[in-house]
Amino acid sequence: MASHSPKLTDSVQLPSQLDATRTFYGVGAFGLIASGVGYFLDSDQFFFSYLTSFSFFTSFALAAMILVMIHHITKSSWGTVLRRIPESMFSKMWIWAIFIVPILLGMSSLYQWTDVAYVADDPIMLGKVPYLNEPFFVIRQFIYFGIWGFLGYKLHKVSIDMDKTNDWGLTKLLQKVSAPGILLFSLTVAFASFDWLMSLDAHWFSTMFGVYFFAMSFQALFPVLILMVFWFHKNDLLKNTVKKAHVYDLGAWFFGFTVFYAYIAFCQFLLIYYANIPEETLWFYHRLEGSWAIVTYAIIIGRFLIPFFLLLNRDRKHNKTLLIFTSVLILVMHLVEFHWIVMPILHHSGVAVSWLDITTFLGLGGIFMGLFFSTLKKYNIVPTSHPTLSDSLDKHYHQ
Repeated sequence: MASHSPKLTDSVQLPSQLDATRTFYGVGAFGLIASGVGYFLDSDQFFFSYLTSFSFFTSFALAAMILVMIHHITKSSWGTVLRRIPESMFSKMWIWAIFIVPILLGMSSLYQWTDVAYVADDPIMLGKVPYLNEPFFVIRQFIYFGIWGFLGYKLHKVSIDMDKTNDWGLTKLLQKVSAPGILLFSLTVAFASFDWLMSLDAHWFSTMFGVYFFAMSFQALFPVLILMVFWFHKNDLLKNTVKKAHVYDLGAWFFGFTVFYAYIAFCQFLLIYYANIPEETLWFYHRLEGSWAIVTYAIIIGRFLIPFFLLLNRDRKHNKTLLIFTSVLILVMHLVEFHWIVMPILHHSGVAVSWLDITTFLGLGGIFMGLFFSTLKKYNIVPTSHPTLSDSLDKHYHQ
């Protein structure tokens, strides 16, 4: 590296006063205990609320994982200073796997295809039995989280090892893990979305649902990264490391995947609308009647139209106030959209928000963020020895 290469001038350790691990674990414990009480009061509502919150938080870890693997395989430098944030989101996927257990225990409440009598009287369901059966469903979850847990652990561990050893040769290992990792990730995420969400209405099917789930998740990741960067800056962290140019890049990616999400969501709807096959159209039909129709149009407006026009202008992509507003809006709409996917199965007549929606969100969210901060506080919040760090630090915003 040349002697004039820029150097880190910021502290790369999370100050102890900003460590929110215990706070989040406390919130998580409270939420899970309250949700446990709710299970005995209304078990069906508990399982549907739990699935919504579980899918919501897991989507961030999965999106973070694919972003990091793409960085490694493309040898990208723009996001090097930001990479420890997504790494900390997925590094403990092997622990997060524990929280799939309530979904496995609640399969009979969540999934109609577990009802043998119902399946026996339905020719369409009988044709899906080789895939939609309880033993194979459980086995698939072990496969998904086995792969994700290994990828998350390995990608994070090698990145940390590089900080400790200054061995740039480890970048080759990260690329070797990421190349097959992207393929395995694509398959497992698609099938996981089929299992958790699409099979809630077992008659319905969409070959685009896996891509739709990915597009939702990837769009929602950038608001998290943007909010984390501004939180760092507010607390005098990484002000000289994560610059205006990096914020602009995050805004540009945010805008790009807002358009990509809308494209995928619209294509899924258009293909089903045009084909007009009853097994496919009924899923949308139920979400376009009663108060669910209001949620449908709110998602179109709040998740695409508003962020599209707010971020369309180049200079707005690094406007702090606007980015914070848009990021919060998308995260809210991300949760609303998962609610819109899951809850019409339980509440056919219209929108119904339960207190269990809140407690499961707090419970799983507290644990997820606790795992995130417990990782972030242990290691450097920037990969200090990565060979692309210098290029990333040297990035400037051009007017």
